[in-house]
Amino acid sequence: MTITAPLDQPFVPADRRFHVLVAAILASSMAFIDGSVLAIAAPAIRADLGASLADVQWVSNGYMLFLASLLLIGGAAGDRFGLRNTFASGIILFTAASLACALAPSAPFLIGARAVQGVGAALMVPGSLAIIAKAYPRQERGKAIGLWSSFSSLTTILGPVIGGLVLTALGDWSWRLVFAINLPLGGIALAVLWLRVPADAPDRSRPIDLVGGALATAGLLLVAFGLTGTASGAPLLSNVALYTGLGVAFLAAFLFWEARAKHPMLPLHHFGRRQFSGAHGLTFTLYLALAAISFFLPMALIGGWGATAAEVSIVFLPLGILLTVLSSPAGRLSDRIGPGPMIAGGATIVAVAFALMALLAPLQNIWLAVLPPMVLLGLGMSGVVSPLSAAVMTSVDDHDTGLASGVNNAVARVAGLLAVALMGGIAAVVFERALGPAAELSLFFGLMPAEALPPDAEALRVAASNAAFATIAWCNAALALLSAAIAWFTQEKKGRA
Repeated sequence: MTITAPLDQPFVPADRRFHVLVAAILASSMAFIDGSVLAIAAPAIRADLGASLADVQWVSNGYMLFLASLLLIGGAAGDRFGLRNTFASGIILFTAASLACALAPSAPFLIGARAVQGVGAALMVPGSLAIIAKAYPRQERGKAIGLWSSFSSLTTILGPVIGGLVLTALGDWSWRLVFAINLPLGGIALAVLWLRVPADAPDRSRPIDLVGGALATAGLLLVAFGLTGTASGAPLLSNVALYTGLGVAFLAAFLFWEARAKHPMLPLHHFGRRQFSGAHGLTFTLYLALAAISFFLPMALIGGWGATAAEVSIVFLPLGILLTVLSSPAGRLSDRIGPGPMIAGGATIVAVAFALMALLAPLQNIWLAVLPPMVLLGLGMSGVVSPLSAAVMTSVDDHDTGLASGVNNAVARVAGLLAVALMGGIAAVVFERALGPAAELSLFFGLMPAEALPPDAEALRVAASNAAFATIAWCNAALALLSAAIAWFTQEKKGRA
């Protein structure tokens, strides 16, 4: 049954709206669990499948590539074919790909399954909030979205902790459970959608920009391929020049097409507004830094220092807890003083946190060298997230807020994609050069050697791991400072002339 509702009126009867919320929370939980646990599981994936650093980069990037490039198309598909049907299609694809990930016999198979997951997520992620907004009347949406946000935060916090404990207790093979947990979550979400939620009416008048999506996907794929290292470690300069150059050409063609398309997926005229372009610029630089630390810190701790997955999950706890507790007060303070000072201050604290990680890495003490900077990182990001969301939403007219949110989400995902590719190449180069005489022993950043090394070689390996991670941290500190500067000069500062 398809229900057609008047504009701004919910399409779901009052007694069934709770089921929409349940389905949205379960679907979002799948994506959040995969995203938050994968970095901690990466060393186990490498050990269990015999994967290289480049392989595990593509386990992340295969997913991020299709999610980032197709996210706006996924949002448009919800309008074009109906939110419930598009959302359900995304859940089916994501869940089926999760099963393939859990059973993956090799790294290439896992990479392919993750790519399919990314396509499913591009249909599923935009729909989770959109279907809540469309199912609830305007006066009840805030409460419903608040519940969704609370459960999402809880999943983000508990996912790495539970995942780390499972990996530590059960061994390397248990990374497969990270994906297997999606099967019951996806099954329940689908059952709730199909049995309790009516289909909304599609809007056949809204075409989908398939050409733009294809150009963006090809461009990002080539750039990521060029920046990602080979199986042996560092990226080849010939690959960087050739594939990155081709990728930039495709992305230029994407911008050319978007500027002339009748129904573009990315309306470029919005970037003429300083606040809009500044918000997305600082999102790109700050989330590139955050994604790089989130992905490579567990490798440095587990593969470099020999920490357990459970210990690594614990040091990530302050970030999730502080974001959950402080984001709302930060949003209220931003309303008073403007998002510019809040984001600039928060991003500066983030830069200090990254710099401390680089300086303290030689201590090789997870509780002294990593936990305090992670607390600072949580404080800094707490001052950024809510004000940045408000800045994005107020940078456009009211009828374009959905577009602004989608673009900002896509920019953050693209930043994550490039972070893993670019910083992985930098880490591999620094690690190889820092090994010195131990370079002939076939050692890799973020992966413990299969057999114990002589003391001198082990000391060189650990020092090289620390040097590689410190380089990533210094680069990210600079990116965070750049974000602070962009925020200060482009975002609103209240009470000033």
